Amino acid sequence: MGEQAIVGPTSHFYVSQRLKMHYVDWGNEGKPLLVIVHGTLDHARSFDWVAKALRDDYHVVAPDLRGHGDSAWAVGGDYSMIGYVTDLEQLLAQINAFPAVLLGHSLGAGIVLQYAGVYPQHVVKVVAVEGLGPTPRRGEHAQRPTHERIQQWITHNHELAARNPRRYKTLDEAVKRTLEQHTRFSPEQAKHITAHGLARNEDGTYSWKYDNYVRAARMAYPYHEDDTSVVWSRITAPTLLVNGEQSFAVRGEDERTKAFPNARSVTIPDASHWVHHDQLAVFLKVVRDFLGVREGS
Repeated sequence: MGEQAIVGPTSHFYVSQRLKMHYVDWGNEGKPLLVIVHGTLDHARSFDWVAKALRDDYHVVAPDLRGHGDSAWAVGGDYSMIGYVTDLEQLLAQINAFPAVLLGHSLGAGIVLQYAGVYPQHVVKVVAVEGLGPTPRRGEHAQRPTHERIQQWITHNHELAARNPRRYKTLDEAVKRTLEQHTRFSPEQAKHITAHGLARNEDGTYSWKYDNYVRAARMAYPYHEDDTSVVWSRITAPTLLVNGEQSFAVRGEDERTKAFPNARSVTIPDASHWVHHDQLAVFLKVVRDFLGVREGS
């Protein structure tokens, strides 16, 4: 990762389900639209290196998901997949530059895959980075009685309500925490991602911008693999599934990829869940090849 400074994007807002939502725009509106969607507990500026590399070929836009970054926290803690997809649909409808290329990481990859299946006519290509996650467990969790799963979800929400956001005395203290959690990050990466992920408190300390209630998403009900596969089967756009060789997700043959009509999988060596941070140059080459653009074009 080089030390070249990143020229920042402009900041914009829109409204979705009465929530004030934030996104950044890297300009170049005359080019095809590329929307980059981050994952859980992350924010739009985490993808600055990728956006900067692709901004000459695309009109790059990166939203903050509800409850993340500079977007509003959802009243009542609605951080369901359908809520996230609704926000993305509202953003794309506002920009109105179809068809778009969608690129998402982790939760963001799940969101763009859902959107591409619901609105296949609006998407020209999809890049899903670590978007399938671990193989769903059909056993213990799915077999537990519904009332027990709802009780667990309510209990977890009560625990979150009692949890105070962690406060850091300095930015450097928060950067140190980021490096402890993400040992592959360079100091440059950690400082940039941390700085954009923090809010300054009235007493001068720093806390993460994300809403702790995003941690409770999907706890009450099991993963509906069959429903998701039906949505994926509707994706008409060429789809690239990118994985990190050293990620927590299952590698090798994954039966779920058969649901995609037109997809190919790429596993990047020496990369964890954060593929675009761990192996930026390799990741960009794979993405550029898929999109059909050359470096410096």
